[in-house]
Amino acid sequence: QVQLVESGGGLVQAGGSLRLSCAASGRTFSSYAMGWFRQAPGKEREFVAAITKSGSSTAYADSVKGRFTISRDNAKNMVYLQMDSLKPDDTAVYYCAADRQYSSSPGKYDYWGQGTQVTVSS
Repeated sequence: QVQLVESGGGLVQAGGSLRLSCAASGRTFSSYAMGWFRQAPGKEREFVAAITKSGSSTAYADSVKGRFTISRDNAKNMVYLQMDSLKPDDTAVYYCAADRQYSSSPGKYDYWGQGTQVTVSS
């Protein structure tokens, strides 16, 4: 199993940037694919980005492609989400997740962090 803790959220103006971090606690971090998801008030949780176990491949939702970058550092048990050119529609609670298989479906992930709030003002 793995425990996940997100950090780095906050309030930013449209066009600004934030970097989210996810710290993982576990003996086999490199055996997990990682994902970022978000949930806005009144909305379902949606896929944002995913990265393979080695970091060799990534996937992004169309809504964030070209603006967000997911990365990982297996030596530090860390996953990151660099968010640039932020829009008010990016406002949501962002969650880090882990699973043995690479996926864009939230239902496929076994482990989740507590979430961190990102608010983008107009």
